[in-house]
This record gives sequence, C-alpha cells and structure tokens, in this order.
Amino acid sequence: MGRAFEYRRAAKEKRWDKMSKVFPKLGKLIMIAAKEGGPDPEMNPRLRNAILNAKAENMPKENIDNAIKRAAGKDAETMVEVVYEGKGPHGVLVYVECATDNTTRTVANVKSYFNKSGGSFVPIGSLEFMFSRKAVFECKAKDGVDVEELELELIDGGLEEIELVEDIIFLYADYANYGLLHSAIEEKGLEIVKSGLQRFPNSPVNFSDDQKVDIEKMLDKIEEDDDVQAVYTNIA
Repeated sequence: MGRAFEYRRAAKEKRWDKMSKVFPKLGKLIMIAAKEGGPDPEMNPRLRNAILNAKAENMPKENIDNAIKRAAGKDAETMVEVVYEGKGPHGVLVYVECATDNTTRTVANVKSYFNKSGGSFVPIGSLEFMFSRKAVFECKAKDGVDVEELELELIDGGLEEIELVEDIIFLYADYANYGLLHSAIEEKGLEIVKSGLQRFPNSPVNFSDDQKVDIEKMLDKIEEDDDVQAVYTNIA
C-alpha cells in the first residue's frame, strides 16, 4: 500500500493545490456532520473529525463556525453523500465521492466528465470488490518514536499497517475499525493531523505516461466540480 498510496496522495495534493474551492468542499462535510449529529464537536465524533481535517487544510476558524451555523439554521440546505463508479480512459477504474444538495445536477455533471473522456458509468456496486476501504490516520511523529514498538501496541486497536514518512506516521486499519483505532491512538497520546476513510485498489494497474496524461485530464475535471469530495482510482 505504501508506495502506491504515496503516489496517489502526492498526485491528489498536487491537484487540490490548484483548486480554488477547497474550503467550500470541506464546509459541506462539516455541515453534513453537524446536521447529522449536532453542532457540538465534543458530542459529535464525525463533526470533530471534519473540523480536524479542515484545520489541517488551514481552513479559517470563521469558515468552520459559519458552516456549523448554516447546518443549524432553519433554511439549511439538505446535503447528501453519493458515490458514483465508472471506467475512464484506458480502462482506469474510478470511484467518485460527492456531497451535494442536488443529486440531479451532480450525477449529470460527473457523468459528462466520464463521457467526454471516452469513459462511462458502471452500475453501483460493480467496483465493490475491486477496492478495499480503509481507515487512515496521519499523526505527528514524536522524537525518537519506535515505529515497530508502536505497531505492536496498536495491533489490538485494529492496526493493519504503519508507515513513517518524514515526520508523519500513517496508520491503516479496516474501515470497520475506525473508531477502535482512533481510541487506541488517543490513548497513546499521538496527535492526529488528519483522519478519514479512503479506498485502495486491490489490484493496482500500471499505466504508461501517455495514458496517465489522458487519465489526469479527466480526474482534474472531476475534482474541480464543487460537489466532488474525493476521487480514487486503480492506478499503481
């Protein structure tokens, strides 16, 4: 998972750096979490996590507070989360996760990105066994941390894999063990920078540089959409 994840992470961050609408996207997740479980992050783990991730992207506190207030307002938009699956250029498999107040608009837009790139949607659930859903935590590494020792200490918390990349420790678990590992990490006193659920291809595919150019063009279009939250592929 390591090298492939680092490639996807770097590619994704490079694209997100070019986007001008990161904060509104994060705001949608905060609104969904606040409306679902209440405006108090101490009593709402999902909201607490959404705020944590927003802060990791340097989202101003004012923006975060405003998103929570909008969710509690009488005229608050009804946001829903939807997933689309498809095949893009050269047969690349793509998962698209969205948060939207208008599914008709969202599905039309996302479908057009696939179609214009020579790809198409596939029936929902078609890629279910092609990807594994994992809980991923990014934590600050303490000075002198022993990764192997930490791995042993967190196995009972559902930990499956651990990586140290510069000063960040990446921790992976099955998505069903998200809460269990989160508690174990907090008990160890590690500072969580980011956390969430991500999808990883079970059989990554190598594409040529020319093929990746075509694929990236489609991914850029998809990720620029206001309703799109995350995109996952089977690129090795």
